[in-house]
Amino acid sequence: MSRTSGPRKTANLSKSTNRQLNMYALAAGAAGVSMLALARPAEAKIVYTHANIHIKIDNGVTELDINHDGINDFKFTNYAAECGAPRAGTIDCIATLKVAPARPSNRVVDIKSNIGYCAAALPNGVKVGPGGPFRLHPSGLTMAYENTGAGANYCPWRPVKLAYLGVKFFVSGKVHFGWVRIKRLSGSGFPATITGYAYETIVGKSIKAGQTKEADESTNEDPGSGAFLTNPIPDTPQPPTLGMLALGAQGVPVWRRKESALQGN
Repeated sequence: MSRTSGPRKTANLSKSTNRQLNMYALAAGAAGVSMLALARPAEAKIVYTHANIHIKIDNGVTELDINHDGINDFKFTNYAAECGAPRAGTIDCIATLKVAPARPSNRVVDIKSNIGYCAAALPNGVKVGPGGPFRLHPSGLTMAYENTGAGANYCPWRPVKLAYLGVKFFVSGKVHFGWVRIKRLSGSGFPATITGYAYETIVGKSIKAGQTKEADESTNEDPGSGAFLTNPIPDTPQPPTLGMLALGAQGVPVWRRKESALQGN
């Protein structure tokens, strides 16, 4: 059986097919450039600040700017009165630790007690976000109160040593959620220190008390029992033909081979 020598003949495609291929290549190249030009969607980011801010006792107000924009978001007062004269065999010693919004629109997670509402002492890992108990308390919320003479003490921060305030505040008119970690110290009254605070930069996105980074980056700085992280915002799935489009003209031979195979069948 004789075989013909010489180069193989190439199959001639119709003008319409060639035109379609050229248009496809141009569109694919443009799509690849467009994908590079598109800005990535906003990614969730938690801004955490380590701190060592002593809440002043009987010496004015301690203010806190959570997002460092030069505008204070919350303010703390710590009142510890000197014990009064004995009365009916008792001595009145009154102490009050309190948090208030520095701007009327800001809020703190509250909890109801037998005397009204107090600022909640959140454990590590509790979600702070939309739907939380952020009722309006313009004059602020008591964190801890004690009157030794009257035998009165209330609000959840009185017995705790370390806990979190859940906060809601506004940046340029947009709501953000965050937390403030406070450590109680020993001493008369309620000496306390702000040891850190954080907020979620994505508008309206929740954060967990103690969370310092997104779930896909790191764990909490001080994880506690039961603490867990939020899931990162998923990336937008890409269409299956995107890789071929991004190849531009280089993808045409692949397309041709596939078309030839189909025509051969």
